[in-house]
Amino acid sequence: MEHAYEVMTGYGYKIGNIDVTLILERPKVANVKPAMKENIVQLLHTTPGRVNIKARTHERLDSVGELRSLSCHVVLTLERAEE
Repeated sequence: MEHAYEVMTGYGYKIGNIDVTLILERPKVANVKPAMKENIVQLLHTTPGRVNIKARTHERLDSVGELRSLSCHVVLTLERAEE
């Protein structure tokens, strides 16, 4: 992430918003979501209001639901940095 941040700022951009969706049955992540958010905030030099982390399950369907895998989707928007 540090390299990605350097590239992003090198091209004149900053973080707009970050939306993280964790898809897994276990472990439950409610207790660690604040720490995950703080890590993202620090690594990408942004503010907590720009980072959203949520978790969901696949209700026992497919390999995620069968506890054989997990998935993480991230959508990140960039804004032109003010000079």
